[in-house]
Amino acid sequence: MLDSRGRLSCGAQVFVLGEENRTLYDRIQEHNLARQYDLLINCIEIGVIQGVRAFDKYMLWALNAAAVSNISQFGGRFREEPIYLKDHKPPHFLHVPHLMDQFNSTVQENWFTWSQYVLASYVLWRLNWIHPFIEGNGRTARAACYYTLCAKAGGLPGGRIIVPERVRHEGEPYYEALREADQAWHNGDLSFPKMEAYLARLLDEQVMDMPLPGGHDSEGRPLSFGPEISN
Repeated sequence: MLDSRGRLSCGAQVFVLGEENRTLYDRIQEHNLARQYDLLINCIEIGVIQGVRAFDKYMLWALNAAAVSNISQFGGRFREEPIYLKDHKPPHFLHVPHLMDQFNSTVQENWFTWSQYVLASYVLWRLNWIHPFIEGNGRTARAACYYTLCAKAGGLPGGRIIVPERVRHEGEPYYEALREADQAWHNGDLSFPKMEAYLARLLDEQVMDMPLPGGHDSEGRPLSFGPEISN
């Protein structure tokens, strides 16, 4: 298919299901993550210059679209249908636009008062709680969390294996921290100390270039991991 400029394009409706070809699906997902991380670096560079106003729904839409290209037809837009999770019931889809407006306002209004770990923890937890997209909510939340860590700190830290990848391969503390924040919210509180400590540790491990569980080779490729987060 040719696009409006006569270039070859896959077309908006081309996608693969994991159930029909798991190998291809997994390969596309990994390539999407690489492209999302490239886009994320650009977003961080812009955010360092522009500050709080660079964090908005359009950035989140772009990060989500990159993460789910060719595996979801509804990337880069808020969901308009229910979504079902094992341990959490996301809010009704009709509430998603308003909740996301509140989310972005909270980030922007507290950009200069909350620490980088408090703000990044809020971003990671709240996006997972709202689950605003049909697909790729975890990938988008982890990217937005890393954006917040870096933009608040004023630049990109060192290290070859970045925090979002470390979260993917160390899932149990991540889910435990999400559950703690969920319970706090249920009790009428906004608190995520486990998530703050978790992110602080992962960022330290990134900067020190520590390996993932199982280590990595000389090119930084992980050799083996614990259970991997797929969303």
